[in-house]
Amino acid sequence: MTDCSLDTAVPDWIIEHPETLAVFEELGIDYSCGGRSLEYACREQHLNAAMVLERLRAVIEQASG
Repeated sequence: MTDCSLDTAVPDWIIEHPETLAVFEELGIDYSCGGRSLEYACREQHLNAAMVLERLRAVIEQASG
């Protein structure tokens, strides 16, 4: 499915999977965060990182058909 993880930088998620951009925007995650990891960005927004990861993977899976 995807090799992106909680350790992957947010911009890398968007480069590899542009369909995730809408999720980042909806959750208020700064995707120009200087290469910080998804886990760090979630912590800054007080979001459950595991739930965000699950949502991103679902969007990727849906986009791939």
